[in-house]
Amino acid sequence: QVLLVESGGGLVQAGASLRLSCAASGRTFSTSNMAWFRQAPGKEREFVTAIKWSGSFAYYADSVKGRFTISRENAKNTVYLQMNSLKPEDTAVYYCAADSNSRVLLTTAREYDYWGQGTQVTVSS
Repeated sequence: QVLLVESGGGLVQAGASLRLSCAASGRTFSTSNMAWFRQAPGKEREFVTAIKWSGSFAYYADSVKGRFTISRENAKNTVYLQMNSLKPEDTAVYYCAADSNSRVLLTTAREYDYWGQGTQVTVSS
């Protein structure tokens, strides 16, 4: 069982930066691949980025590559999403997710078995 709580969202102007955090509880965090997804109003939840349990490899959606960075500190049971050069189209609710079963990084939401409640990110133009 993994409980996830996101924080760090807010309202910023285009070009600004934000860092999201996802604090996890549960013994399986350090062996779980972690991901961030986002969902804008009227749209489906979409993959943003994921990181392997060891932190050794990360994968990014093309829309955020070069602007966003995912990282994790297993000793703190926390995963981060550093978002730079934010654009209005990044506006969404951002969700942290854990996959405690897979050895490879997955990009589909249904593969993740634990989810946080989400944190709102709004980027104004």
